[in-house]
Amino acid sequence: PQLRAAVSIPRPTSESNMSSSIDYQSVPQGSDNGAATNNHPLNSDQQTNLQNWSSYRGNPLAHTDTGESVRYPPFAGYLQPGAYRPPPREFANPAPLGLAGFAATTFVLSLLNWHTRGLAEPNIVVSLAFGYGGLVQLLAGMWEMAAGNTFGATALSSYGGFWISLAIVLTPGGFEIMAAYDAVGFSHAFSFFLFGWFIFTTLMVLCVLRSTVVFFLLFFFVWLTFLCLALAYLYCDATGTPNIALQKSGGMFGILAAFLAWYVALAGIADDSNSFFTIPVWHFPWSEKGRAARQKTEELKA
Repeated sequence: PQLRAAVSIPRPTSESNMSSSIDYQSVPQGSDNGAATNNHPLNSDQQTNLQNWSSYRGNPLAHTDTGESVRYPPFAGYLQPGAYRPPPREFANPAPLGLAGFAATTFVLSLLNWHTRGLAEPNIVVSLAFGYGGLVQLLAGMWEMAAGNTFGATALSSYGGFWISLAIVLTPGGFEIMAAYDAVGFSHAFSFFLFGWFIFTTLMVLCVLRSTVVFFLLFFFVWLTFLCLALAYLYCDATGTPNIALQKSGGMFGILAAFLAWYVALAGIADDSNSFFTIPVWHFPWSEKGRAARQKTEELKA
């Protein structure tokens, strides 16, 4: 049904024989409802707005695939693992914000897992996990949802939830989670927590196999990080201390994942309006972009 104005006007004279309700597509002359009249004609912008309102069918923030827009190739800077159509309404790209929050928090925690400078206690990461990696990344995921990017919304919101839940576990004295176990029991329970995120990251890795090299490596190193850390806590020693070799391996892969996340964030920010260069992302040969490039090369050789 057409969107109709919720405005009543005085019933016109019998000579005009018009109803007391109007729609936006036929506006009576001389009406006082703010639409076009003989004394106040609509300009072209107002006419366009009225036509748009009359054809409105739903949420203006929704991503509707009309089939009329051009498909873009996969791009890590937008957290788009496959060919996609741009949303009908422009938003700022929320992906770099979420990626930056993920990168900074992962970097700090991974340095501790690497036992940098002899430090291993993760208390310092609680603030980042609540604020930057948690809340900010979760908000970025919500804006990805508004922009119509299902993958970006799922990834950023989920990892934002991971950091918040990790901060809850590590908050000293606040939730008494660690106090509910003995040392070995907590390490084993924490490994179950990490294995859950390892499984989720496996799903994310499967979704980026047709995207770009950097995009795939980012999630692949996150996958390895969760795997190594989960095994490190599962195979702890008698005091509950995680396996040092596996923990350091997880820290190393986490540092690589953090730098890749920053790289992808820069790819989403840098363009010809603010940078002297753009960031290469290297499409896989089997991706749509890779096949198109290979076909073009073969045509040139022929």
